[in-house]
Amino acid sequence: MRIKVESYSGYKADQRPLRFYLGEQVLNVEEVLDQWYSPDDTWFRVQASDGNVYILKHSFREEEPAWTLEAFRAS
Repeated sequence: MRIKVESYSGYKADQRPLRFYLGEQVLNVEEVLDQWYSPDDTWFRVQASDGNVYILKHSFREEEPAWTLEAFRAS
């Protein structure tokens, strides 16, 4: 599911997510619990402000980079 993500850009663009939108709901990233890489993607397991854990993927495969919600776990 494609989502809108606001991210921190330090030494590289879209370094880590800060907040993301699920419909009208805005969720702040409280903590990045894990991060891993594949050749074309960066994955983030995050704890959001609603207390739940989400896995977000930032893909570079397409012409325009895209963020997607890959998994969700209620706390």
